[in-house]
Amino acid sequence: MQGQSQQQAYDRGITIFSPDGRLYQVEYAREAVKRGSASIGIRAADGVVFAVDKRSRSPLMEASSVEKLHKADDHIGIASAGHVADARQLIDFARRQAQINRLRYGEPIGVETLTKNITDHIQQYTQVGGARPFGVALIVGGIEDGEPRLFETDPSGTPYEWQALAVGADRGEIEDHLEEHYSEDLSTEEAVDLALEALASVNDGSLSPDGVGMATITTEDERYEQLTPEALREHLETRDLLADE
Repeated sequence: MQGQSQQQAYDRGITIFSPDGRLYQVEYAREAVKRGSASIGIRAADGVVFAVDKRSRSPLMEASSVEKLHKADDHIGIASAGHVADARQLIDFARRQAQINRLRYGEPIGVETLTKNITDHIQQYTQVGGARPFGVALIVGGIEDGEPRLFETDPSGTPYEWQALAVGADRGEIEDHLEEHYSEDLSTEEAVDLALEALASVNDGSLSPDGVGMATITTEDERYEQLTPEALREHLETRDLLADE
């Protein structure tokens, strides 16, 4: 009981470290991310692929209203896991930063620069009293100087660069699948199939086109493109991952 009461004393304020150097509110934000449905990012040899689990809670809900994939700029996309409202705030911030960079410097913002701008903004909410951390993790990917880049943002405000990753529910199992099958010379099309297989591995081996969202950005045209349900159905049928309807 004493340890529990001591923890409660230190988790009431975001600006207070516990004796062992922990910020409990940041750790709670990470737990909020784990409760969100999974999102995947894969860096291919010629592009970046995003895949998200967007299954709705009810058949009455419009699938298009589940927002987990976002276009930050023509050449940058973002996938989220965690609190959707928190994600929307960060997406709006990212879009403003991308627009400011184009107006100020006359060129598109770099993927790494944008990611660090976002994480700097997130980090401020780990130091300010009366506020809480963002309960969301983002996968930021795009093309920078002709090369694909892929980053993760953490509720602590730390950026990480990845070849392939997952955030949200079942992260460990999905990343085990990615580690087993990923290679640096994957094409974007092969990365799409790998992302779908990784999602299916934690969804009874099958997926519905309406329950998945995917987007790609290739080095050829450097443009964010979301896959249509018809294209997703074709990929799922090809890999024998289509759920019975």
